Amino acid sequence: MSDIIQLLPDNVANQIAAGEVIQRPASIIKELVENAIDARATTINIAVVDAGRTSVQVLDNGSGMTATDALMAFERHATSKIRDAADLFTLQTMGFRGEALASIAAVAQVELRTRREADQLGTSLSIAGSKILSQEPCSCPAGSNFLVENLFFNVPARRKFLKSNSTELNNIITAFERIALVYPNIAFTLHSNNTELYNLKPSGYKQRIVDIFGKRLSQGLLPVNVETTLCNLHGFVGKPDSARKKGALQYFFVNGRYMKHPYFNRAIQVAFERLIPPGEQVPYFIYFEVPAETIDVNIHPTKTEIKFESEQAVWQILMAAVKEAVGRFNDVPAIDFNNEGRPDIPIFNPDTHTSAPKINLNPDYNPFRETPHKRNLDNWETIYSQITAEEPTLFENNEQENSIIEEKSPAHYQYKGKYIMTAVKSGLMIIDQHQAHIRILYEDYMRQIETKKRNTQKLLFPEIIQLPTKTNQFAETILPELNEMGFELTDIGDGSYAVNGIPSGLEGLNIANLLAEMLASVNEITSNTRTDIDHTLALSLARNAAIPYGQVLGNQEMENIVNSLFACENVNYTPDGQKIISIMSQSDIDSLFDK
Repeated sequence: MSDIIQLLPDNVANQIAAGEVIQRPASIIKELVENAIDARATTINIAVVDAGRTSVQVLDNGSGMTATDALMAFERHATSKIRDAADLFTLQTMGFRGEALASIAAVAQVELRTRREADQLGTSLSIAGSKILSQEPCSCPAGSNFLVENLFFNVPARRKFLKSNSTELNNIITAFERIALVYPNIAFTLHSNNTELYNLKPSGYKQRIVDIFGKRLSQGLLPVNVETTLCNLHGFVGKPDSARKKGALQYFFVNGRYMKHPYFNRAIQVAFERLIPPGEQVPYFIYFEVPAETIDVNIHPTKTEIKFESEQAVWQILMAAVKEAVGRFNDVPAIDFNNEGRPDIPIFNPDTHTSAPKINLNPDYNPFRETPHKRNLDNWETIYSQITAEEPTLFENNEQENSIIEEKSPAHYQYKGKYIMTAVKSGLMIIDQHQAHIRILYEDYMRQIETKKRNTQKLLFPEIIQLPTKTNQFAETILPELNEMGFELTDIGDGSYAVNGIPSGLEGLNIANLLAEMLASVNEITSNTRTDIDHTLALSLARNAAIPYGQVLGNQEMENIVNSLFACENVNYTPDGQKIISIMSQSDIDSLFDK
């Protein structure tokens, strides 16, 4: 019997590794920019065409490579970051596995031009599908220039599963932001189809946050800073009034590396308990600095999941630091000691004798001795006739009597500002007023989109909102849907929009937060079909416009909600599956009284 186990060729092994390391164009951005940072670059320029499908270019002014190093860098497990296994626990660099460049070259066409500062000439290297096509000397600036074209050209199945250009560009921007936020000392630019999306100058941490997400966010950030023997952390956390249900900007970084950590996220949520409504989250940008030997980053190919040696202790430090920041900068009214122009209130002194107040009485006063006013009863017939003429009758007819009885015995009853209760043949029907209104508004908004008959309320003074670059790129694709729902948005440039009109019924809401939440909801869906986008926008808008829990309703208002609900296509559940109606049968009610 012949042997069946064989050693895989290098090109096949590289394609298998690429499946984990290079999942989409954003993965190329992440790996190449991290390499540039490890090369001590101070300027990094990124350009993508067709959201990375056609090409991705990363240009840096780092240390560069020799001709031999440039060729060796594309070999699998070739790296300058570590030398033995012990170095994995004292990592000071972003990369260390030596798989990124080999994985990129296995599934794309790569051209590298690089030169060290000390060298007169650089080297140009061309690779496609792990095969070296050419290598020759060239004249180029110091640093490295990677051009990656035709991603997955030799793996058509992988290329077919890429999302739309807007989704892939959104992923590229997300990867870019995670790196740019943690290295504010580096200048970054990002271009998409020759359009500049970001041009970030070297700055501090807060200025970098403002440059990426807009000036509006700066007003709602509180500084967090604490130093301990276990770890140091600094950064910013949002004020309680900046909390929102969706789209909260939440970032953790450790030793210059972005990470996801639900356990630490819970620490911040605990610090804001009873300060924000349930289900809402605050933005935060927290930077951890810990000894490299106390964390393990080698547990996932993307390096976003990091294991801490003392997670519980760090959790306590984080929660205490956030609580201190919120408590220190909370808007508590200060005591005003300026008493100029105010009445002088004497200070109580127990040793000082104080005389009791005196009351002047007239001992000779008798209210029965005098009759200040005497009623003249000589014309009592006239007075009586006026009284009887003005006295109304109780009911003029049966219809008036029935209407008053109906007001005293309403058809619906509101329980604790949350539920509408009404009697039906089968028992007692209980309606969740908030969920019912969501269903009603959702179908109204969907009907407006289908019929293109929007109901817009003009604003006396337009409201200016500014969207982050990532949100702005996505907003442009769904602007027609927003207009059909009743919004009137005018693009005034630089990610800013003038809101000239809003759908009727949204008066009093924070329009900027509403639009940000709607865009965040659309950003979370996996498909970008028009139907799914319309559904998500209508549902998000209905949630915000629906009557809240605790709002007292009159009988006519409850009647309108019940009638409108039963005119909907689905009266039992909201569009996201929340229950609206529950019926308590007559037998269940009787059983409560042992009948």
